Amino acid sequence: MSNFEIGLWSFPVLLLLIFLRIPIGLAMLAVGFAGNYIVTGSTGMMLSQMKHLVYGTFSSYSLSIVPLFLLMGQFATLSGMSAALFKAAEAWLGHRKGGVAMSAIGACAGFGAICGSSLATAATMGQVALPELRRYGYSGPLATGTLAAGGTLGILIPPSVILVIYAILTEQNIAKLFVAAFIPGILAAIGYMICIAIYVRVVPNSGGVQDRLPYAERFRALASVWPVLLIFIAVVGGIYGGIFTPTEAAAVGAAGTGLVALFSGNLNLKKTGQAILATANSTAMIFMIVLGAAFFNGFLALTQLPQHAAEWVGALGLSPWIILTVVLLLYLAFGCIMDSLSMILLTVPIFFPIMMVLDFGMSAEDFGLWFGILVLIVVEVGLITPPVGMNLFVINSMARDIPIGQTFRGVFPFVLTDIVRVVILTAFPPITLGLVWLIY
Repeated sequence: MSNFEIGLWSFPVLLLLIFLRIPIGLAMLAVGFAGNYIVTGSTGMMLSQMKHLVYGTFSSYSLSIVPLFLLMGQFATLSGMSAALFKAAEAWLGHRKGGVAMSAIGACAGFGAICGSSLATAATMGQVALPELRRYGYSGPLATGTLAAGGTLGILIPPSVILVIYAILTEQNIAKLFVAAFIPGILAAIGYMICIAIYVRVVPNSGGVQDRLPYAERFRALASVWPVLLIFIAVVGGIYGGIFTPTEAAAVGAAGTGLVALFSGNLNLKKTGQAILATANSTAMIFMIVLGAAFFNGFLALTQLPQHAAEWVGALGLSPWIILTVVLLLYLAFGCIMDSLSMILLTVPIFFPIMMVLDFGMSAEDFGLWFGILVLIVVEVGLITPPVGMNLFVINSMARDIPIGQTFRGVFPFVLTDIVRVVILTAFPPITLGLVWLIY
């Protein structure tokens, strides 16, 4: 059996291990070790690779941004920012048909601007918004579907942990990726709100409205979210203004949200320890997947599978747009069985070299940014598609009286809006890249 064939066979073996419920980081590590041994026939090289690869992976300065953004999200949850964001959005939108659900989407977008995790956004906003949605008579499918979809804004609106990982894998500029994600993120929030507006009109009695509030109360609620705006300006504005590197901005954001939580009275020594421990647990999980992917991709490099695949695709003579469509459809399929981080780490080292040899009429840097945002969106769809849509299970665990099947049904319209958005952003790259061109 040739090295190329060994590389091909590693994928069904890896998927089998995942289906057997072996943690994906451990599964990739095991397949990478075994494949390396089969190709080289030497344990010495494997041990040498372990020594150098572990240090080379985790000594990366860029990776330190991950725990900092996660800690920022933990402090933001403790500070009560999520409740303030929801109340502010509800004050302005709640009197409209479907307005309370739209408020949840708006609050998710705001919270996503200071939290780089989709699951954290879904869990935090679910605790705040789900009781209100129930109080105003929103149906189970619409309430849970809205919150599951809204949670995906946590990784689409910068800062985003997934974008950081993609930038490291493909050697892209993190700051430019954050800029490129901004307009698609806003479009996602608007698309979800339009979806809700249509849903409550097509499905009668699926949601109620609250009384219209006076403008004085609306502006008072809006004023309560100033810490979120201040932190967002400090983090994102600091990056784009050249004051901070992305890692330094993450540290400033974590410190800022920590101070807001402290002065709000919601942070004490015990809760600080809990936030640090939760951050450490999440970071360890992510880094284990990163390590497993590093070993697996090192094995694939030995087999030269990515290079052969790029040459094969280039020789097909197909339109680059057809190949891009196939790749995005594969991501949608993978999203039904894998989590977002695993998909990025497993597939980007294979798909990215293939896509880079194709001509889309733009520079390599512009293509890297544009492709990254498209991948991020289709990966985001994987978070709300069964059977392994993690956001669906997070929200459903908070609403145990609502069958998971209803949650699946409720999120389906939001998935359709995501697909429409992918088509639009694929057809019109300047929507994604325009802000990057304007700033840089």
